[in-house]
Amino acid sequence: MGKKSKRMRAWAESVDRSQAMPLKDAVETVKKISGAKFDESVDIALRLGVDPRKADQMVRGTCALPHGTGKMVRVLALAKGAKATEAEEAGADIVGGEEIVEKIKGGWLEFDRVVATPDMMGQVGKVGKILGPRGLMPNPKSGTVSMDIGAAVKSIKAGQVAFRVDKAGIVHVPVGRASFEPEKLEENITVLVETVKRMRPSTIKGVYLRGITLNTTMGPGIRLDPQSFI
Repeated sequence: MGKKSKRMRAWAESVDRSQAMPLKDAVETVKKISGAKFDESVDIALRLGVDPRKADQMVRGTCALPHGTGKMVRVLALAKGAKATEAEEAGADIVGGEEIVEKIKGGWLEFDRVVATPDMMGQVGKVGKILGPRGLMPNPKSGTVSMDIGAAVKSIKAGQVAFRVDKAGIVHVPVGRASFEPEKLEENITVLVETVKRMRPSTIKGVYLRGITLNTTMGPGIRLDPQSFI
């Protein structure tokens, strides 16, 4: 095992990671131990009591965080004609059609989210094997395939995050920055957790929200008490 850094030893001494904390205390702790030379992202991991291998237990969706993530999101809009203009006016960073699909085929991935109009999905399907594994594939359920493409772009730019449970039954979502005021982080986290809770599949039995961990980019995971959201 590698030698722990001075910073890691200080974290271990200052934080009891065996105890799950109330939301307010967890946020304060995460902010206190954030010491990187950049504004670290604050991320949450929700461990769910689902079996992602079963289609009826797949948890995925979007959530509009009240205070955004603090990150500039590069939005790619795949549309043509008037809809391309609509997306550009709404703030999309890159707008195009078949020519953009060809760039993606060649390995270009300089964007964070993708929205598309329904008529473009035939073209988008050609790069599904590239976008899908990266969580970038547009989907009607997440509102990223829509004729109202302007609204879709504006929602993402305003702080909408997309999430999908992974193979281990965990949902990972950014909920802000270490520089955020505690109240803003708490509100973002609460809205996100409540959104995921509402998506509980009707087919599962037992505990749905099994564990929550909060951490910064360079920091350790802080256990958050799920009872904070009951």
